[in-house]
Amino acid sequence: MRSPLRRRSRSALLVTAVLGLTATGCTVGAGSPGLATGTNLPVVRSLHEALPQPIEDAGEIRFAGDSHPPYRTVAPDGTVTGIDADFQAAIGQVLGVRTRTVVVAGLPAALQGMQAGRYDAFNGPVKATAEREKQFDTITWMTTRTAYVFPADSTAGIARVEDLCGKRIAVVTASVVEEQLNKLSRFCTDSKRKATRTVGLDDTNATLLATRSGRADAAGMTEAAAIDVTQRQGGNKYVTQTEAQGATKDDLALYVPKSSGLGPVLQQVFEELFENGTYVGIMSRWGLTQVAVPKPVFNAATPR
Repeated sequence: MRSPLRRRSRSALLVTAVLGLTATGCTVGAGSPGLATGTNLPVVRSLHEALPQPIEDAGEIRFAGDSHPPYRTVAPDGTVTGIDADFQAAIGQVLGVRTRTVVVAGLPAALQGMQAGRYDAFNGPVKATAEREKQFDTITWMTTRTAYVFPADSTAGIARVEDLCGKRIAVVTASVVEEQLNKLSRFCTDSKRKATRTVGLDDTNATLLATRSGRADAAGMTEAAAIDVTQRQGGNKYVTQTEAQGATKDDLALYVPKSSGLGPVLQQVFEELFENGTYVGIMSRWGLTQVAVPKPVFNAATPR
């Protein structure tokens, strides 16, 4: 067992070693910039010293991440930008470690990879559920509804959510959006309309490509993603599923394997980001204040 004195000494050395990195933002993917808000956050040494030993030894937190704008946009050279990249940079600065995104193909690959020890965390967007919280700690940092994006020149006749009944909807397989689409389909059949038809794909980019190529009539995604797509890419519209149509306002969370011991540390990091204004800054930068939460919640889905 390490003595507390030796650990503090080793931690101080490591913090000193990474200060040069955090001065310009920690690494988030190859060649990516630091925190886009321009903030350089000081290392909180008590949080650095609370890191699990494997993370401290590696000096790095490995995040799994699929292509899912505006959370993560993966460039051809592997650079990752987006909300997730900003939060990772901030997390790395507070903890005095590097952060790195390993691009994966969807939620199942992220969850399985964390269980196998290949990745340390996954920042979603993924719903916090009591079942998953048996294996993962979750930190809820935003909330959202489900929206459906379609080309502005679509001939599918979509003007409101009810018009999606009987249509082909592309969604990321095993995502919270697929769950919401199933509820919309039940709304359709309960109201004597045709059920929706699910087109399951690996990531958000694939769902958008499916709508543009005519393989799907609309692409389901979080409302945050729909806002980004319509603002960043011209020629798109979206409709948002309501509670009457089966929608719920979902808690979206960062996932960390319980066995790693990293979850409680990251919860404290998020509390720091909320307190020092970094959270509000990042959410405002991406135009997502309407889906912000007042505070981060640890394991929100598990009854207390």
